[in-house]
Amino acid sequence: MSELPEQVTVTLLGKSHQFSCTPGQQQALIDAVDLLNGRVDEMRQRDTVRSDHSALLLAALHLCHELLALQSDTQDTQHTLQQLTQRISTHIESK
Repeated sequence: MSELPEQVTVTLLGKSHQFSCTPGQQQALIDAVDLLNGRVDEMRQRDTVRSDHSALLLAALHLCHELLALQSDTQDTQHTLQQLTQRISTHIESK
């Protein structure tokens, strides 16, 4: 039997929003909201950002860019580890 989603109320752009969340993931949602709110605040500090909507979009784009960079770094690291594992295996097998 699966657990029912729980309602979590968070504040984004100064307004309360309620989201459904799988049990045990409430803190992850709250942490994500805190991160997004922080990034929106950073975007608001820029002279070129005139609205909450623009600040939210820029924050989301920056977070997506960082996510893509981290994913790329992770893939590069995995590739390097695979190569090292292969070299170690080859070395061990040759002994």
